[in-house]
Amino acid sequence: MSTVRTVTDGTFDSEVLKATKPVLVEFTAVWCGPCRTLAPILESIAEEEKERLDVVAIDVDENPATTVRYGVMSMPTMMLFRDGEPVHSIVGARPKSRLLSDLSDVLG
Repeated sequence: MSTVRTVTDGTFDSEVLKATKPVLVEFTAVWCGPCRTLAPILESIAEEEKERLDVVAIDVDENPATTVRYGVMSMPTMMLFRDGEPVHSIVGARPKSRLLSDLSDVLG
């Protein structure tokens, strides 16, 4: 079973904005090669950090409202949400160590 849940335009507010812990959202698409490269890295982070962080993915082609709402132009884009607000944005795939480093500033 995947530790990265899928969210949609319909579930985004309840799953991300109303979450009790920080949520890392990956804006992704089936045609996105770097997104496929990033998927196992996000799975690993989701498993390792499950006590402190939820990780979800949203398909930009199937969920255009949320994509437009947050001005996402490139895939993959990851946004960290805390208390219903985006607090950090990362564009592009990167190695796990760099992604964890980028998130450590915000996760504390």
